[in-house]
Amino acid sequence: MKSRKSKLFGAIAIAASIALTATGCSSDEGSNASGQVEVFSWWTGGGEEAGLNALVEVFNQEYPDVEFVNAAVAGGAGTNARAVLATRLQAGEAPDSFQGHAGAELMDYITAGQLEDLSFLYDEEGWRDVMPATLLPLITVDGKIYSVPVNIHRANVMWANPKVLADNGITMPGSWDEFFAAADKLKAAGVTPLALGEQWTQLHLFETVLLGVLGTDAYNGLWDGSTGWDSAEVKGALDTFKKVLTYTNSDAASLSWQDASKLVIDGKAAFNIMGDWAEGYFRVDNSLVEQEGYTWAPAPGTAGTFQFLSDSFTLPVGAKNRDAAIAWLKVAGSAAGQDAFNVKKGSIPARNDADKAIYPPYLQSAMDDWGSNKIAGSLTHGVTASNAWKAEIDTALGLFLQNKDVAKFQAALATAATNAGK
Repeated sequence: MKSRKSKLFGAIAIAASIALTATGCSSDEGSNASGQVEVFSWWTGGGEEAGLNALVEVFNQEYPDVEFVNAAVAGGAGTNARAVLATRLQAGEAPDSFQGHAGAELMDYITAGQLEDLSFLYDEEGWRDVMPATLLPLITVDGKIYSVPVNIHRANVMWANPKVLADNGITMPGSWDEFFAAADKLKAAGVTPLALGEQWTQLHLFETVLLGVLGTDAYNGLWDGSTGWDSAEVKGALDTFKKVLTYTNSDAASLSWQDASKLVIDGKAAFNIMGDWAEGYFRVDNSLVEQEGYTWAPAPGTAGTFQFLSDSFTLPVGAKNRDAAIAWLKVAGSAAGQDAFNVKKGSIPARNDADKAIYPPYLQSAMDDWGSNKIAGSLTHGVTASNAWKAEIDTALGLFLQNKDVAKFQAALATAATNAGK
């Protein structure tokens, strides 16, 4: 990968680097697994469940003597699941493997000493040669690797209903000003310009507006302290976000991300900004055809940048079915497992040796962009900020959604950054 990507995330890894102890293991562990494996995630529907089921099918073929126990918890892009997981970890009742976003979110578990070092699997399975150099620093501390990435998702995608666009003489907007012009036309026609869901989807929208207004370098600077949250540039982004919200559906707070996507499918809304798990929902769950039932483009102002996140699986310290968990991780990191999973999930594999031909058009384009675009990390999905910092930002957002006071919002964001040491 390009050096600029390594530099971006190398800084995160260096900042988080601490001395940890972890258990090593021999190369044959997991090979004779039996019994059961409890896997904890938040994939319960809408393309996500289909992807998990495809991965489990490969696992069942490879390890027929191991019962897969699905401990998925629904809701909030993992917010509910992470709360349940925290309780279980504190009580010493860790699942055998759990889903975690690569980046600052995962670092919280690593620094707490809750994860085993998986470097032995990378050596045994040859994963160091096939996992992206961009990604490995986000799951590595002191040379030890702590999770197995199964995919790469793109966060900064604007989805649209092609028929609604054609009926209203609108093309995909490349900037927020272009979006506002299209949105005024759509409102006049009685169409909701931008479908939106519950608060985590609004945080997702917020980060893409930040990226689109600030640009990649300044956006990345928010997370390493080189861009001030109290700057005039950030205020401009917050003003834009406030305006964007005026073009969304009034019932957003009561809708899931799938509900918001369904508004686009049904032609009740023209656009939706959501990660590319929405592509799985359009294509797999709703049997839509690319460029007929749905179309896409980078979110306004973000062309040439791939704002990413990565789902990964871990081996918790104290896992009751450790050998079975290692078997699960081997399948999660395998080419067969990742190809089966990602085609359904609406994501691209973390491995760089995927069978590109089996992927649909959107995912092929995402593979190309991942290899050529500038890279930015997702706030909402765990790459850029610790759980505590993200929680402060989310609290500030919740207040802003009620009072729409940009000055108070910016002040709260600046305070959160200071509390995070940025």
